[in-house]
Amino acid sequence: MSRTTLCLDIGSGTQDVLYHDPSLDPENCPKFVLPSPAKMVAARIRELTAAGRDIHLFGTNMGGGFTRAVSAHLGAGRAVSCTPAAAFSLGDDMTRLENMGIELTDDCPPGHAAVALADYDPGFWRAFLGAAGLPMPDHVAAAAQDHGFAPGVSNRRSRFTLWETFLAGADGRPEALVYETPPVMLTRLMALRDAIGGGMTADTASAAVLGALYDPDVAAACDEAGAVILNMGNSHILGALVFGGRMFGIYEQHQGIREPAAVWEDLEVFRRGELTLDMVFDAGGHGCMTLPLPPEARGFRQTFILGPRRGLLRGHEAVFPCPGGDMMLAGCFGLVRGMSRQNTSMK
Repeated sequence: MSRTTLCLDIGSGTQDVLYHDPSLDPENCPKFVLPSPAKMVAARIRELTAAGRDIHLFGTNMGGGFTRAVSAHLGAGRAVSCTPAAAFSLGDDMTRLENMGIELTDDCPPGHAAVALADYDPGFWRAFLGAAGLPMPDHVAAAAQDHGFAPGVSNRRSRFTLWETFLAGADGRPEALVYETPPVMLTRLMALRDAIGGGMTADTASAAVLGALYDPDVAAACDEAGAVILNMGNSHILGALVFGGRMFGIYEQHQGIREPAAVWEDLEVFRRGELTLDMVFDAGGHGCMTLPLPPEARGFRQTFILGPRRGLLRGHEAVFPCPGGDMMLAGCFGLVRGMSRQNTSMK
């Protein structure tokens, strides 16, 4: 009997969902694009701000896309308390959070409305899948962006320290970033792994690259000559130099900071191996890193663009693939590819 896997690609704006059944063609597997957990938390906090309620955040480390809602709540003169475990969703420096006016406590103060934090809520999925007539899956796998635990260090810098370690130590193979057990410094992925019951987790960047390679035409092009795989997300832009199943470079920028034309200019420098970490960091991004580029990659001239904001780069010389028949599910199909290449049972 085929074993089903609920694959989640958790972003800042959406969580993209594939109910993968290996007995079905990819196009016939159930798929959903839903608001991200952080977006739903932010909406709940704004409701409580409007109602004049103090709030208490509890739960686990999750994506921090609701941070502005917390700041607005404090700015409106309302109190915010938070359990220490949930506080890591807002940052690694507890002193900074307390200086913002957030009270760290395990107990919900009287009169505070409790707001649960979690990237994965099994009760939500049980109800949602049940409404769709689907049983709970045999496995759950999930991707999320994790900057790593690094108190006192810019999370942009700490994230690129992780990339340097990966590109130097894992031979640049993106499936190496699909984890049975994430590294301990990846505290968000550790919490996510526990929440999904010990399933596979991955960084959204590696899931996006693997998702592009799920498309056989993209994979063949990247084997024949190097290519840039670019994911235009709602909050982040990821570029990777890919050749022969390996990543030879990584570029990460924040969406909205650079005009689309400037992003394309960055890619032209990136594919030559001349874009530096400081050039991207000083422009507001995470950074850039490249390994020595193989001449067989022919300058990584071809470009494949994915992501919900990919329309910003239409008109440039690029291909816009749809892995598995649905571009928004690229990260989920990337999880499928990563698990299969790690010989994880999906049967």
